[in-house]
Amino acid sequence: MATPDQLLVVIDPLARRTDGEAVRIAKDVLSAGAAHTKVCLPEGPEEFARALSRRGSRRPVVVGDDHALLRTVALLHRQRELAACALSLVPVGSALGLARSLGVPTDAVAAARAALDGVERRLDLLVDDSDGVVLGRLRIPAVPGGPGSPEAEDEDGEGDGEGGGAGDGGRAGHGRAADGSAAHHSWLRTWPQSLVRTLSTLPSRPSRASRPSRSSRPSRIRVASPAGVGPSRLRVEVDGTMLVDLDQPVEAVSISPDADGGAEVEVRPASVGAEAAALHAVGQRVTVSGADFRYRADWLVAGPVRTRTWTVREGAWGLTLPPG
Repeated sequence: MATPDQLLVVIDPLARRTDGEAVRIAKDVLSAGAAHTKVCLPEGPEEFARALSRRGSRRPVVVGDDHALLRTVALLHRQRELAACALSLVPVGSALGLARSLGVPTDAVAAARAALDGVERRLDLLVDDSDGVVLGRLRIPAVPGGPGSPEAEDEDGEGDGEGGGAGDGGRAGHGRAADGSAAHHSWLRTWPQSLVRTLSTLPSRPSRASRPSRSSRPSRIRVASPAGVGPSRLRVEVDGTMLVDLDQPVEAVSISPDADGGAEVEVRPASVGAEAAALHAVGQRVTVSGADFRYRADWLVAGPVRTRTWTVREGAWGLTLPPG
């Protein structure tokens, strides 16, 4: 059934490069099903943001992957227009773990039809004290998840970004562009730094006269590897109540919106001998503080920071999903 809506179809440039055929199919289905469709082909983040800001009364449909969805939500949040705007997503690309978890069909035809005939579902949002947003799960420390998770897909897909959650706007201490887009493959930046530190600790080169002959010298290649992640000492407070304090090392902290307008918090203490039981809490406001720590918000890696507070915004944004 056709919808009388006026649509603004914003096609992410990465989607066009990744799967042009899926993009064409989605565009054809949307154009045939809506009364009026305007298609935008932005070449970069600035044009992407400009297209959204000039949408008028048109309902935005984003064709792209999880990064494109995060960028769109962050932009509308910063413009304070997120609550009044129902988004639709046609997932195209390799980074689709978040889209799947939200219930968006990953088939281009099914997703386009859901954008036309679906129903708006109001979803909760985590907003931090630097105005960054989190749609799915937040993890401390910032390490990839297991197979099949959005984090694991990211290692094989489009890569990480650094920032304070989507929408940090390039604040100091965050390696992000001002439009909320992530700088990909952050580990490529940290690897050379680690290598330089290792090389700087090697002994100085002996003079040619004191050097052993080439035949007597052992073959040795020294390569630096990224440092491993160990237990952290963090203070986690949920609605002002202490869940864990600095005297208890923790292996991991996970924060995500639940289905009842709160944030579900899980803290896994560092085990000594027998495995320690995880601590759970649900609340509206979560504060994590302690030594410098990084965290992973959806696809983005943020930090280091010493303290950060996340607050749940119930029903803060709308996503069009298949009925039923």
